[in-house]
Amino acid sequence: MGRYRLNVNGRIREVEAEPSASLLSVLRDRLDLTGAKNGCGEGECGACTVLVGGRAVRSCITPVSAVGTKPVVTIEGLERGGALHPVQQAFLDGLAFQCGYCTPGMIMEAVALLGRKAAPSESEIRSEMEGHICRCGAYGRIVEAVRRAAQGGRS
Repeated sequence: MGRYRLNVNGRIREVEAEPSASLLSVLRDRLDLTGAKNGCGEGECGACTVLVGGRAVRSCITPVSAVGTKPVVTIEGLERGGALHPVQQAFLDGLAFQCGYCTPGMIMEAVALLGRKAAPSESEIRSEMEGHICRCGAYGRIVEAVRRAAQGGRS
């Protein structure tokens, strides 16, 4: 068992966990941040995606011991002052979800993409989101929501 000081959503949080424990299990079970979902448990579906040091990572296969001092941002940490993040708002406005299970991971991947490239092309958006599985098949609306967020909410 180890003790970890994690910077999660701008707050330092201390947790005890096995070094091999997944970041996902620590977020959900120790810190009660349940936005990231356990889908496949193998890093293939994207439902568990969070940002670590500004990069999208699959938290189900990321050991908590690998995080170090890098800031972790979860879906719960995106809103500011009661306002949704622009990507969250674009997903809501564009009805870019149905059941919502994949949505947190999709949003976190989109936030990482827009953090690297402010105006990605549609093919770049599709390529970036390719590793995420949406059981409801809302891919077209998801791509459109990311495009709208990149354009500041304009159609």
